[in-house]
Amino acid sequence: MTPRVAVLFGFGINCDHETKAVFELVGATADRLHVNRLISGDERLEDYDILAVPGGFSFGDHLGSGRLLGNRMRFAMRDALQSFVDAGKPIIGICNGFQVLVKTGLLPGPEAGHSPDFIQRGSLTLNDSGRYEDRWVTLEFDPESPCIWTKGMTRMECPVRHGEGKYVMPSADDIDRLDANHQLTVRYVDPSTPPGAGRTDEALPYPLSPNGSMRNIAGICDATGLVFGLMPHPEAIYARWLHPLHTRHDSEASSGALDGWEGEGLQLFRNAVEYVKQRS
Repeated sequence: MTPRVAVLFGFGINCDHETKAVFELVGATADRLHVNRLISGDERLEDYDILAVPGGFSFGDHLGSGRLLGNRMRFAMRDALQSFVDAGKPIIGICNGFQVLVKTGLLPGPEAGHSPDFIQRGSLTLNDSGRYEDRWVTLEFDPESPCIWTKGMTRMECPVRHGEGKYVMPSADDIDRLDANHQLTVRYVDPSTPPGAGRTDEALPYPLSPNGSMRNIAGICDATGLVFGLMPHPEAIYARWLHPLHTRHDSEASSGALDGWEGEGLQLFRNAVEYVKQRS
């Protein structure tokens, strides 16, 4: 079977075309769906196998990044989203999409064994730098994470483009619970550390951590590993020549995902597509 991906657009989302393209590069069919078509019932979320909430500036970031689109989805698409997750179907939110999933309460979500309850448990707030950050960062993935999107991935470099990317929760205990469940799926790391040894709880200096997130968090998953969000843009490194230093890279020096033209970020989308195929 060929997995079908619903890629949301509208109200200031502006990374929908490239998000659609990367899913199609790894063997899925992807449709750009305006949010209102799902809300009105003209399109049905249940007809799709994967949901992607791309980056951008939904509703102009009024009242906070992702807040208005998050509320729109939480109230108008609540039953559809709950059924989607309960059916074992993957969801990804990238940059503004991550902010949206956090504001809906889908991330980090309730404890294992419970359906989505749409309670907001964390937030993404203003970068410590006090400004919009557009730069390349180094990421490292937790190999024990249940996240189906990041299986087999160790490290990659990709860009961030955000003003409100600092992930926070009410207390360190909240973060500890996520850490114990390996839901702190991806973190910013110092590129000088050996691959696989970069993740640390110690706050990294700016700009290694571009926003000052608690525990250097770049992305998290829910307890099922199906719902995943991250602030950096893996779709922006679908091809190796998109890296600003690509002429200095070679396949031996890179972190394993580069094969010919392919960039490191493409594997993340392939993982979800292959997951759906294996379940069919």
